[in-house]
Amino acid sequence: MPIAVDIDVMLAKRKMSVGELADRVGITPANLAVLKNGRAKAVRFTTLAALCEVLECQPGDLLRWEPDDPGDPDRAAHESGASVPAGPSPR
Repeated sequence: MPIAVDIDVMLAKRKMSVGELADRVGITPANLAVLKNGRAKAVRFTTLAALCEVLECQPGDLLRWEPDDPGDPDRAAHESGASVPAGPSPR
């Protein structure tokens, strides 16, 4: 995934635990862990805003773009415009 999540960096800088952050933001520790570990597919702007408010930071302090590995087959398929068919097309 080309979006890296640096919540753990901000937690360390603020000397705050995952549990405390989750409580102050209003999300479950499990959902925060999914986001923190880069497994989330999306994040609501309201959640991002709450994270920034509690951590006193900017969105760019929490999220950054990293280019994909050029040898990654998913990247090659995306760049070529190829898609995986959902199934047989109806006639």
